[in-house]
Amino acid sequence: MNRFNFIIVFCLSMTTYAQDLTISGNVVDDSNQPILFANAIMYTSDQSQVISGSSTNEDGQFSIDNLTSGEYVLKISFLGFETETKNITLTNDVNLDTIILKTLPETLGEVTVNAKKPTFTKQADRMIFNVANTALVEGTMLDVLKSTPGVLVLDDNILVKNSSPTIYINDKKVNLSASELAMLLNASSANAVQKIEVITSPSAKYDASSGVVLKIVMSKNLIMGYRGSVTTHYTQGVYPRYDGGLNQFYKTDKINVNLNYSYNHTKINRHNLDEINYQENNTATEFWRTDLDRNTTSNTHNANLNFDYYINDNNTLSLSSNVLYLPYFDYQTNGSTFVNDLQGLNDYNFNSYNSSKDDKYNIGTDLDYKLNLKNGAKFLANAHYTTYDFNRSQHVNSDYFFQNNASNFSTAFNTRNNQSTDIFSLKLDYELPINDSSNLSFGVKSSSINTDSDIVQFDVDQTTGNQVLNTANTNAFNYDESVYAGYLSYDKSWDKWSMSAGLRLEHTDLEGFSPATNVSQTQDYLELFPTLNVTWQAFEKANLYVSYKRYIQRPNYTNLNPFNFFLNDNIIVSGNPNLQPSFTTYSTIGTSINNTFTIEAYYKTVSNQINELPIQDNANNFLIYSPTNIQNVREYGLDFMADLYISNKYSVFFLTSLFNHDFDIDFNNQTSNFNQWSNYSEINAGFNMLKDNSLSVNLSVAYYSQFLQGTLLGESITYSNLSLSKKALKNKAVISLMFADLFNQQDLGARSKFANQNNYSYHNIDNRYVKLGFSYKFGNTTLQTNERTKSLKERERLEK
Repeated sequence: MNRFNFIIVFCLSMTTYAQDLTISGNVVDDSNQPILFANAIMYTSDQSQVISGSSTNEDGQFSIDNLTSGEYVLKISFLGFETETKNITLTNDVNLDTIILKTLPETLGEVTVNAKKPTFTKQADRMIFNVANTALVEGTMLDVLKSTPGVLVLDDNILVKNSSPTIYINDKKVNLSASELAMLLNASSANAVQKIEVITSPSAKYDASSGVVLKIVMSKNLIMGYRGSVTTHYTQGVYPRYDGGLNQFYKTDKINVNLNYSYNHTKINRHNLDEINYQENNTATEFWRTDLDRNTTSNTHNANLNFDYYINDNNTLSLSSNVLYLPYFDYQTNGSTFVNDLQGLNDYNFNSYNSSKDDKYNIGTDLDYKLNLKNGAKFLANAHYTTYDFNRSQHVNSDYFFQNNASNFSTAFNTRNNQSTDIFSLKLDYELPINDSSNLSFGVKSSSINTDSDIVQFDVDQTTGNQVLNTANTNAFNYDESVYAGYLSYDKSWDKWSMSAGLRLEHTDLEGFSPATNVSQTQDYLELFPTLNVTWQAFEKANLYVSYKRYIQRPNYTNLNPFNFFLNDNIIVSGNPNLQPSFTTYSTIGTSINNTFTIEAYYKTVSNQINELPIQDNANNFLIYSPTNIQNVREYGLDFMADLYISNKYSVFFLTSLFNHDFDIDFNNQTSNFNQWSNYSEINAGFNMLKDNSLSVNLSVAYYSQFLQGTLLGESITYSNLSLSKKALKNKAVISLMFADLFNQQDLGARSKFANQNNYSYHNIDNRYVKLGFSYKFGNTTLQTNERTKSLKERERLEK
């Protein structure tokens, strides 16, 4: 047996027999009155792991059963009181008798657990947005992200500082395309969301492609027994839509199970106005104007399972799975295009109709093993498998009308597109506390990806109705990628300093092959990715911090796919098999004062930035959307944040960011410079109302000035959302109401104008709506906590 296999077998065999010991007690306030629903949580002696927990009944009594002998730390806590901590040596059953919790000075008087306000914490590498028990969590996960400071949702794209973040939900990476991700988040209830972490400088433990991490931390049950909740929403936009979901938790001394399911039915309207100035020798020749109406209807099923088996206090085996199933997605587009000459006279016009039907599934499964070693060390192993399948059938027809009517004609074609993908990864991590102030962690990871896709297009003869294979637009694409990685990370705290430093090494080997053309594209590269975060506590209430990170963005499979997808006869979406990975360096320096104010400056450089650009083919009157590398992009800016706690009923968070985006692009034998100053400002206000604080209100308003996204200059946007929630039925039920896009200013307009390019697009999006929700909790609902996150970065690039 080789050394590695011996270590694995040895780790898996380290189990012990459990003893059934109990610790109990009685919790009262400083007036000797029993406290109902106080939390009693048992930790390991170093407080690195939660062992078990309970909550007090109406007499203030609690009991934690099925414990083994050993050293523990017991924490008793309740909102509005100081936490009581006790060191416990457990050899027999222990009764602690009466435990007195002291009332916090700032909360003397009435204490309530009915509602909270969002709170914010800024650290050197992240900002934490706590949303548990606020009005925000009564909507969907996408609603929460729209109200998270620094997070921008542009149509289906989620952005943090002009970068697409890696997103984690409920212990695992959500690796879907932008549209699929928006669909998942909009179908998932936020009822169990504890907090959102916006991590701008992730540690070396994260994949190098995780430049920015957006982590949604969910609750997890600690107490024995069963609890659950049901949630439903009705939304009225242009069309009605609805969703419903069921969350269930069950825990014994040996197992912990969480099973969630949601169903979402949507019909979304979008109205587009597109303008193209086709040119010859940099002189306009024709002006095209298209009025497009699009409706998408979908039925989406989401399910996830998390199962933990506690072998003993030191060994845990976990199985988790996430399922996205889309049996029905209907895409209907009707467009009218008018072609005019330079004098504004109509040459001709055409009407186009596009009907597409999709179905897909994405199933990701993880098997995890966790071993707690002596002195707080941990060994973790993860095996992951994803299977993905996508199918699309499309019909497009266009009718052309000329002034003399004699030249009128029609075109039509049908398309079938399929994609299947398999992903497998294996990851091993080891965490070693060196002493009380320093930790060392290291690990390795291997991942392999295989995707096969094909597209077949048939032109329809308008006279006979026969279909003829279009060989120019029929193709196949096979893609294989392997990534091997290793990392080392070190954390240290001393005096007024703290530091986190890491280095990650990744080797990438990929090949894309088109059988129809017998063309193969390969890439093979080895790269280092350092990370550094340093904080200096200069004064008691002020610190100074710096951070540095280098990361990669690999092209997704769609970007490398050479297929041409025709939306009509003249608009094409195409991949780019020659696309190269982009590399980013990101540096910050900032200060946090009194946990209230934060000032931060940042500088970012990107080589080979990947952007999808609308490129005019002036010779053939095509508009082609294709991903392109922009060689050198520079961005720098200054952020200011303020978290103002006005009273126990009112709080306000304010964020403003002023930044510059600058790059050059070579196109059509010309070098064009893009330079744009932009501002993003947001205010988020939380209110608790009524005597019992059972009515919670959150108002979020954000303004985004003109901004660059690739070569597109976007027009200013104002986001505005108002959320209200009212608890009822002894706090087990919540009625919620949300008003989105209060000022009707969330539509997108953008122009691309450089070299021989001049086009404009305006998107009237179905963003303005009213959402009514209802949720109800049942079973044992008195104690919650959260833990675990893990990354499945490869699945992010699963796009059709």
